[in-house]
Amino acid sequence: MNAKQIVRLSNIIGITSILLLVYWVFTFIVIQVFGLKVFKENITESFYLSILGILALMVGSLIINLMFNLTRIAEKQNQDIVNQKSNRRKFITFLLIFPLILIILFGGNYLTSAKKENMLIDSAKSILESNKSNSNKLLNYTFSNAYIKETAETLKVLSETDKNFPSVTLIVKDSIKGSPVFLGFNQYYNENLNVKDTIQLEKVDYIHQTTKEERIYLNEVFDKNSEELRYSSHNGNYELFYPYKKNGKTIIIYFSEQQRYGKIGS
Repeated sequence: MNAKQIVRLSNIIGITSILLLVYWVFTFIVIQVFGLKVFKENITESFYLSILGILALMVGSLIINLMFNLTRIAEKQNQDIVNQKSNRRKFITFLLIFPLILIILFGGNYLTSAKKENMLIDSAKSILESNKSNSNKLLNYTFSNAYIKETAETLKVLSETDKNFPSVTLIVKDSIKGSPVFLGFNQYYNENLNVKDTIQLEKVDYIHQTTKEERIYLNEVFDKNSEELRYSSHNGNYELFYPYKKNGKTIIIYFSEQQRYGKIGS
């Protein structure tokens, strides 16, 4: 391989590295701005580290060019015309790759969310049906120490039954001084409540914080007998409101999962 071929090869490597760097930065910005979840955890880490490899290729190709210090000074006019047409095609191809990246990223994020929704719903049905005796106990809501303790134990079983549900909350509708509120109970139980008169139960300590849209949905379930599920995903947070009704009693099991990395089909 002569010097001209070496310089040509180093130029190709350098230009390719620059293009990869541009696409990488564009991809990274889109993922961070829109909170997309597309890659598996190990792929995500490799994706972040790949910038080092790209920079290494760029530096290496630059050093080779400087060492040989060879450039092409002039070309024939007809060759220049051919090159101009070829460069125009390459530039168009370069631009078209950006929308292709967007399609891949948003498509992957949509698939992740859709598959997560189906998985959460199927898992919710499975663990509630396989734990009917415990699930039915949750319907007998009374704001008491006994109910809170039993609920915590039941939710712990539900949470540990399926790895897709690291966080499970029971939501009921109650009132405080005549104002309707939604109370939430999780798997964590304060053992001090077993000591009589040590801690007085207060409903305000169990209020489940909600958005306006969530309150509208919860009122539909509790007041208008709606059985509609509510699923949402945003920035790696997946939430499922699962109504459970029996004998005229209604509760909502709220499943949530936080995913720090993105993964297609997770």
